Amino acid sequence: MRLKLFEKTKCNILGMIHVPALPGTPHARAGMTEIFEKVTEEANIYKKLGVHGVIIENMHDTPYVLEKDQGPETTACMSVVGSRVRSIMPSNVPVGVQVLAAANKSALAVALAANLQFIRVEGFVFSHVADEGWIDACAGQLLRYRRHIGVNKVAVFTDIKKKHSSHAVTSDVDIGETARAAEFFGCDGIVVTGSSTGSAASPLELQSVSTAVPKLPVFVGSGVTTGNLSKFSSAHGLIIGTYFKQNNDWRNDLDESKIREVMVEAEKFR
Repeated sequence: MRLKLFEKTKCNILGMIHVPALPGTPHARAGMTEIFEKVTEEANIYKKLGVHGVIIENMHDTPYVLEKDQGPETTACMSVVGSRVRSIMPSNVPVGVQVLAAANKSALAVALAANLQFIRVEGFVFSHVADEGWIDACAGQLLRYRRHIGVNKVAVFTDIKKKHSSHAVTSDVDIGETARAAEFFGCDGIVVTGSSTGSAASPLELQSVSTAVPKLPVFVGSGVTTGNLSKFSSAHGLIIGTYFKQNNDWRNDLDESKIREVMVEAEKFR
């Protein structure tokens, strides 16, 4: 199964909404009313400026825990937040979700509850060591769960050789082979990143992955700016969070002028 979500084949701009720290997490300060107000504000900005897609993510829930240690309140909160964002964005603009860390089944549950179009996952194929500990491959369990809850039309976009992680255990498997493994195991798209949040991906790695899986959409998931966008313009989509924030700090408010600049630059390559 391959799911088409975007009208154009390249340089779709996906804006990140970093949801404020959720109840029960160490840095939680806001109640759900304030959280709704914040995500509503950012969704309306993205709607006004015409981004091609949006992702919600519980980025502020540091330090992250793996799915087995995560309470049901996270899934519940992300579901109602996702529903709010979905209600704001035009119907032809896909909305997705990532639940940190590697809470991929939870993300599917959120997508079901909020009528979202895709999830971004970690650890789809092969294992690695992340900030949160050892993360095992999950493709078999995840796609069975997708079938079980009846959301086969929710696309699964997977990071490979992901940021904030050590991949020494699979150092003999290059990124192109990793992409082919993810394709074989049934993902709907590949995400290539740099080494950390806000760090640029490698244009050579983007090319390697695109060549390895020519039938899959490939996204760049970190470090895209107005200045380097042309290097990644062949990608199906560019996921931008940090650069869209004031002073390039993911914790800050959105900077509308940067979003406008990126949208203008992206149109040159679409």
